[in-house]
Amino acid sequence: MKTLIVIALLGIVGALALAGRAMLRDGRDGQPKTNRMVRALAWRVALSVALFLFILISYKLGWIQPTGIPAGR
Repeated sequence: MKTLIVIALLGIVGALALAGRAMLRDGRDGQPKTNRMVRALAWRVALSVALFLFILISYKLGWIQPTGIPAGR
C-alpha cells in the first residue's frame, strides 16, 4: 500500500516538473507555444484527485488504518 502511494506521489511531482520544464522552454526563439504545460498540469490534478479518492476508499474498506494521536486528547 505504501509503495503505491509513493509511486503516485512521484508521478504527481514528475508531472509538476514536466509542466515547469514546458513553461520554461515553450515559446522561445520565436516558436509558437504548445499546450504541453496545460496537459502536464491536468495530469497532476487528475493524479492528485485519484490518489485522494484511493486513500478514502482504502480507509473505508479497511485496507489502511489511522495511527498517531488518539482523537479527543
